[in-house]
Amino acid sequence: MNYPIAELAIANSQDLVSLLQFPFMQRALIGAVLMGILGGLLGSFVTLRQLSFFSHAVGHAALVGVALGVLLQLNPTWMLLPFTLVFGVVVLYFVDKTDLGSDSVLSIVLSGALAIGVILSSLIQGYRGNLMGVLFGDILAIDATDLTLTLLILVGSAIFLFSTLRQQILLTLNPDVAKVQGIPVELYRYAFVVLLSLAVAVAIKAVGVLLVNAFLVIPAATAKLMSQHFSRFLWMSVIVGSISSIVGILVSGIFNLASGPSIVLVQFLLFIAVFVIIKLGWQTA
Repeated sequence: MNYPIAELAIANSQDLVSLLQFPFMQRALIGAVLMGILGGLLGSFVTLRQLSFFSHAVGHAALVGVALGVLLQLNPTWMLLPFTLVFGVVVLYFVDKTDLGSDSVLSIVLSGALAIGVILSSLIQGYRGNLMGVLFGDILAIDATDLTLTLLILVGSAIFLFSTLRQQILLTLNPDVAKVQGIPVELYRYAFVVLLSLAVAVAIKAVGVLLVNAFLVIPAATAKLMSQHFSRFLWMSVIVGSISSIVGILVSGIFNLASGPSIVLVQFLLFIAVFVIIKLGWQTA
């Protein structure tokens, strides 16, 4: 009874070895590591600063940038980067300058951006492959330019966050105290939003508009279950993000599944497993 399963496992292993010999699969794995590290690093601060809805809004509003790129016959990636950057900064400015709650402002802006994106998408004639690829993601389609952009954003994010780590921690835990101590709170907030918006833009190519927020939030949430110490939590978030991305790529390659959803599914299952082992395990101990 077990022979067919064993044969399937052997066949899948052989297929995996063959897949790893292709340049597109090698680029996908490198991209998975880079994006996993980037998502874990920024996702740690996103989770603690309760910015998950912000990244969600930026990711979904990116549909407008993609649609504009297709309509103008431009590379969607090059349209996506400046659009998400400007959108993220403008949304933060609206949140700061209005008396409404941040969730209300984000809901309004997200709804408007989605409406514009859907209308622009309806104007696209003929082939819509670029648009569909951005909606659902395909990390197997990333090229050397995408890897370079991801690496640059990762290096920039790491330099900014680690060189100001003490200030970033204080800003995360108590913004009022950080302001009293002379930390340029507004500058750091806008700089982080710029990095977050750019990270969302490059991650969309891998996991798509619909799942990009999960890509940022789930690894950090999983790491937070495992550790309450900030530095350990930060590193564990990076490790969870990178490993789950690699496993997701391998799963998608072996079973011929969509790469973006496979990565997020692995992250989700890992979160459930950690929750069951740590939280429920402690309660029954």
